[in-house]
Amino acid sequence: MTTCPNRAAPPLAPPAVLSARPYRPRATARDHRAVAEPRRPRHPRTACAAGPGPDPRGGLSTRFAHRLVEVLTGSRPSGQLLRHTTLDCYGQLSALVRAGTLRGTRGGERPRLGPVHDRSPAPDAVEACVRVDLGGRHHMVAFRLEPRGPSGQWQCTAVEAR
Repeated sequence: MTTCPNRAAPPLAPPAVLSARPYRPRATARDHRAVAEPRRPRHPRTACAAGPGPDPRGGLSTRFAHRLVEVLTGSRPSGQLLRHTTLDCYGQLSALVRAGTLRGTRGGERPRLGPVHDRSPAPDAVEACVRVDLGGRHHMVAFRLEPRGPSGQWQCTAVEAR
């Protein structure tokens, strides 16, 4: 079959009309946050290499402090922190729980945590302490976090409460 160059091509189907509005990509909440907030460095070790300073890990010590106080007051079982502590530290934590260091409230009063004060004395360590108000008494809880194991997961290596 041969085609004739003078012959017109068959008409194409008309394009489908989707919308009268022009296409504009939607801005997501993530896009707005990226513009509003400066980006944090992906590797915090470079941020704290200059010397001691506050915890650059974005609240790691604050989150751990809340969970630790919940375990010490008996709101959570101590086994929930097993994978977040070293074996020696878990022994210290179990001894504090057995001694009832942060227990003794009669009315089921919830502990109130003050601000978590943390410092990074080395690029691979964070030391923190928090004041806990419980039953009209003030307690202090201190702990140390370090990356451990082949994955470098942050774990608690020491804990003390008074």
